[in-house]
Amino acid sequence: MSRIAIIGAGSWGTALAVVLARRDTHGAANNAGHSITLWSHTAQVADTIERARENRAYLPGLSVPASIRVTTELETALGEAEIVLLVVPSEHLRAICRTMAPLLHRDQLIVNATKGIEDGTYLRMTQVIAEVLAVHDLELPCAVLSGPSFAQEVGSGSPTAITIASADAALAVRIQEEFAGPTLRLYTNDDVVGVELGGALKNVIAIAAGATCGLGLGHNSVAALITRGIAEMTRLAVACGGQSDTLAGLAGLGDLVLTCTGALSRNRHVGMELGRGRKLQDVLLEMQGKVAEGVRTTHAALGLARQLGVEMPITEQIGEILKERISAKDAMRELMSRPGRDE
Repeated sequence: MSRIAIIGAGSWGTALAVVLARRDTHGAANNAGHSITLWSHTAQVADTIERARENRAYLPGLSVPASIRVTTELETALGEAEIVLLVVPSEHLRAICRTMAPLLHRDQLIVNATKGIEDGTYLRMTQVIAEVLAVHDLELPCAVLSGPSFAQEVGSGSPTAITIASADAALAVRIQEEFAGPTLRLYTNDDVVGVELGGALKNVIAIAAGATCGLGLGHNSVAALITRGIAEMTRLAVACGGQSDTLAGLAGLGDLVLTCTGALSRNRHVGMELGRGRKLQDVLLEMQGKVAEGVRTTHAALGLARQLGVEMPITEQIGEILKERISAKDAMRELMSRPGRDE
């Protein structure tokens, strides 16, 4: 049995808590269940989960097993944890890590499930984690969890395949064995850069795909966006040291297709509403605190691309739409009018 602290009680954190808590351990290496503690920064969310055994704010309708402890105290969540699973919005990751760092110890390991690029620094999430921990003279093993996975479907038990990436092969295998169950299959990967950037950049392309749908442009246009989207995602990932093959896998193309086409995608939803002519702030306000990571990642991705001299035309047009400098219709016209080139 492993003691796991899940930091972040949004939809994805809750879904992971549920699937790990009810994990069927038949045939597992440790032949035992997990002890799960779910941390929420909001007392109301924690209280509701504790009383109703349901996260009504972020994942309504899903029963949260009584075995999952819920707390708003980081010290309580982290104290006995062997595995710390980070599932917080990317914009809050640095602050959470700063608060966590004095409470961590060298026998723990971190699994990061936050997808994004930090605005301003253009760092990947594991780089943010490492930078904060280094201030406290602490270096912990870290792996990345990513891939095509809607929280609602994972929580309800739909079969799902995702990626666990680490430069330490033994660490990736350990998490693979700890997290795998009858409805959750993990594939190991050693390309942390590619997996992280695939998970972050697909949200930007999903906004574009949503805008295309909102404009009523049809399936041909969405297919073109997905295909050219994976091309520019791959260019940036490779420029950062990632592997092109990774972007053709679960954490790249798999996650991209899901997020660009699935009705549960928040980023696609934002794009659809922008394509229909609505204002970004109005769309985000209606989401009631739920995060569409692509909105913030767009600016950071463009900054990183400029640093490395990487061309990202779709991301550039989404940036213009988000800043309300151009309409979705004009952005699509701009993309279609670009000079021809070899594929």
